[in-house]
Amino acid sequence: MQKPDQHPEVKTGKTGLLLVNLGTPDAPDRKAVKRYLKEFLSDKRVVEIPDILWQPILRGIILNTRPKKSAHAYSLIWTDEGSPLAVYTRRQAEALAEIYGDSVHIDWAMRYGNPGISSRLQAMKDAGCERILVAPLYPQYSGATTASVHDAVFDALKTMRWQPAIRMLPPYHDDTAYIDALKSSVEAALGALDFVPDAVIASFHGMPKRTLELGDPYHCHCQKTARLLSQAMGRELIITFQSRFGPAKWLEPATDMMLEKLAQEGKKKVAVFAPGFSSDCLETCEELGIRGKEDFEAAGGEHFALIPCLNDSDIGINLLDTLVRRELSGWI
Repeated sequence: MQKPDQHPEVKTGKTGLLLVNLGTPDAPDRKAVKRYLKEFLSDKRVVEIPDILWQPILRGIILNTRPKKSAHAYSLIWTDEGSPLAVYTRRQAEALAEIYGDSVHIDWAMRYGNPGISSRLQAMKDAGCERILVAPLYPQYSGATTASVHDAVFDALKTMRWQPAIRMLPPYHDDTAYIDALKSSVEAALGALDFVPDAVIASFHGMPKRTLELGDPYHCHCQKTARLLSQAMGRELIITFQSRFGPAKWLEPATDMMLEKLAQEGKKKVAVFAPGFSSDCLETCEELGIRGKEDFEAAGGEHFALIPCLNDSDIGINLLDTLVRRELSGWI
């Protein structure tokens, strides 16, 4: 049977990879940050409080007070290319595209903000991707991060008549390739310092303690990552959690309090790294690199170093290649 003359062109036969990270505002200004925070803090995976209680607080208080402060923080780390998180995620996608060439169509998206997951999935389908591996760039699983990406992906699929086959990159908190990549990166950074740290801190993003009690594996994944890395490096790592928000009890010990405690105990030289972040972002560059350093020095610390995330380094790209190539098995 012949195709009708007016039949639209349909592209097929391609395999795709979509890298997904958390998100960032479009600009370091109050309006853009407010728009971003509204989307982020309205996600029921992120704030597990009934809307009838949460939305009045969010719209009446938080969105009228926090955007200005957050916009200032973003302005301190913004680059000529944009937000570090978006810049590094794009570079990661570009580096992988050079490796895979025409065999895999590679794109990137943000869970909150732009480019959005739905628009990029549709663009990949329009480009002929019948099979798509979605890679949430969160080593440790949490309902607030990994599961939220899953939600957004499958919500997007609901709108498609012709859906692509989907695979999801699983968490890789204890993957040998990930631990080896962290070991190589952290040891190289420590070796390049002009001082020997009295303590090395592995700072993970915090979560309300209630998430652990509800069965979220995030805390356990963080602990296992740090334990395996400590064993691989043959040195003690201090595990902390950062980015507390609101009055609820959060995972402890808190990074800012630990920095002050170490300085007060006479440990004047520290190095900090954030193994739960695949790319540097507001939480690493500003919260740790600027405020963390200030807190440590104010408490009597003398030497502070922030070790970069894997970002688009050769070590980081090799890790991503290893992880995604394994999940693309049978497709390419």
